Amino acid sequence: MELGATACERPPLLEVKRNLELKTALVKASSRLPLPGTRLKRGPDQMEDALEPAKKRTRGLGAVTKIDTSRPRGTLLSTVSQTQGPAAAQKGPKKTGLRGCTTVGPVLKNQKPAPAVPAQKPGTSTAPMVVGKRPGKRPAWDLKGQLFDINEELKRYREKTQKLDKENQGLQEQLREAQEQAEALGTERNTLKGELASVRTQAEQSQQKLDTLCVRVLELEECLGTKERLIQELQRGQLELQEERKALATRLEEQERRLQTSEAALSSSEAELACLRQRTAAQATSLAEQGDRLHGLEMERRRLHNQLQELKGNIRVFCRVRPVLAGEPTPSPGFLLFPHGPAGPADPPTRLSLSRSDDRRSTLTGAPAPTTRHDFSFDRVFPPGSKQDEVFEEISMLVQSALDGYPVCIFAYGQTGSGKTFTMEGGPGEDPQLEGLIPRALRHLFSVAQEMNGQGWTYSFVASYVEIYNETVRDLLATGTRKGQGGECEIRRAGPGSEELTVTNARYVPVSCEKEVEALLQLARQNRAVARTAQNERSSRSHSVFQLQISGEHAARGLQCGAPLNLVDLAGSERLDPGLTLGPGERDRLRETQAINSSLSTLGLVIMALSNKESHVPYRNSKLTYLLQNSLGGSAKMLMFVNISPLEENVSESLNSLRFASKVNQCVIGTAQANKK
Repeated sequence: MELGATACERPPLLEVKRNLELKTALVKASSRLPLPGTRLKRGPDQMEDALEPAKKRTRGLGAVTKIDTSRPRGTLLSTVSQTQGPAAAQKGPKKTGLRGCTTVGPVLKNQKPAPAVPAQKPGTSTAPMVVGKRPGKRPAWDLKGQLFDINEELKRYREKTQKLDKENQGLQEQLREAQEQAEALGTERNTLKGELASVRTQAEQSQQKLDTLCVRVLELEECLGTKERLIQELQRGQLELQEERKALATRLEEQERRLQTSEAALSSSEAELACLRQRTAAQATSLAEQGDRLHGLEMERRRLHNQLQELKGNIRVFCRVRPVLAGEPTPSPGFLLFPHGPAGPADPPTRLSLSRSDDRRSTLTGAPAPTTRHDFSFDRVFPPGSKQDEVFEEISMLVQSALDGYPVCIFAYGQTGSGKTFTMEGGPGEDPQLEGLIPRALRHLFSVAQEMNGQGWTYSFVASYVEIYNETVRDLLATGTRKGQGGECEIRRAGPGSEELTVTNARYVPVSCEKEVEALLQLARQNRAVARTAQNERSSRSHSVFQLQISGEHAARGLQCGAPLNLVDLAGSERLDPGLTLGPGERDRLRETQAINSSLSTLGLVIMALSNKESHVPYRNSKLTYLLQNSLGGSAKMLMFVNISPLEENVSESLNSLRFASKVNQCVIGTAQANKK
């Protein structure tokens, strides 16, 4: 009994030290269990040294399992694990003393000591009891309890993760619904087109009926004239036969009956004529209503078309890889890859992967050069086998926007020999399969404008073609043996207070058919500045800008719209070689290259400034951006073709072009506004 009393009166600090000593021994020698009956003997100094790291560990565990002090504290119960075996059961009574004087764990700060719990008999095990909603801080030696708390917390985090997964699934369902709504809008647009065709058919049928009724009216008028002439003849006969009145009385009565019949027929004809006139007026009213409905459908078509283009982006970038020409080396397999889209091979490619070997590392180490792969993503990628009609089909909707009154600008960017001029103007000869974007775009505009004439719209087109060479504007449509005979060209505003820009001393030619456009393109090819470079035997050394000013008018409704269509073939974007030794004849080529790179850099700065909504946009830093400023801002739609070469020797320039195009593709400008009056 005295021993039990001594154990009960033992200070809590000594019990804490003993528990920490046991925990330290278990951590350092986890593979060995303490033998029954052994004791851990330490002096006071050693116990103080062991207590400090134990306190730190206790505070560290407290950061994980916090004790809710706002709730009533439950009684701390000591448990004896069944896995400890008889040794732990025998060791229990030695530590606890007599009859429930056990002290479990360190006494927490600002916490009253828990009441004693009757000790368990040796060899028996009790399940841990949970008091309150959350357990209190575990003793330092209760490693299983701490592990149980950590598992509970891990379970809560897993439940939270499952909840976030469900929210993610809900957002994906919303995205799927938005895509289905877009498909429904496309179906509705097709339905409206069908209704428009039906209305046109009904209008034609009504016109045929109207023509038939007009013919009938003419017939009735002729019949009426005949009857009138007959009446006149009868009146003359009546005067002549007055003397024979008695003899011809019977005949006279008969003639009177015929006259009455004719008058009745005449009245009936007049009533029918009035009815026909009413029906004609009703048909005219119906035709006017159909015209109003047709105009409303056209306005709705333009609105939906513009929304579709805005969803695709007011700045879009397409990448086109030209095929390998005859006499050029075939690139190694895997140099250029075109991964399929999300829908597989049927989905048009939008990504491009280019491999490049690091020759510098192979020279230093002697090992084969490692290959670095560069991945790029654009709105559309055209592999080497793509045809001209496939390329134009992708931009035909953008050309339609220019006819609807939205400024449109299409660039062809890339190094010399990458296929920019072929994309914009087409190949040599008169093969229709090789026609470029300029002749195809104008053919499309002429065709649609002819269709719109039936709806009351009248369109006119005025073309100009200039080049910018060493920051000097030249007219490519100037006639004569030499360019510039009409004087120096400058960029000026069309009038005081006008935002429209014009090029002085440049020809502005009205066009209305494809043959006129072909003649202008042929003249521009002869006048454009070209020179031999390292990349191409005959390389374009200037920016060519084909501008088509579109003006539309609906006289009956007093509507007008106008917008420019700009098709730009940029000069080669190759960089300067700082180690190149230039002779006297190559210095002109050097100045050309410097001017080209400066204008291309300004173009990139202008696009970035527009994307960032900066207050100042450096249009005037280059003649190219100054001329195109009305087609680059927030009210315009822009598309850039980045043309690259498939040859491995041009991989450096191809990477520079792709990186510049990627920066442009990340830009977003404001919502486009139609130029209507």
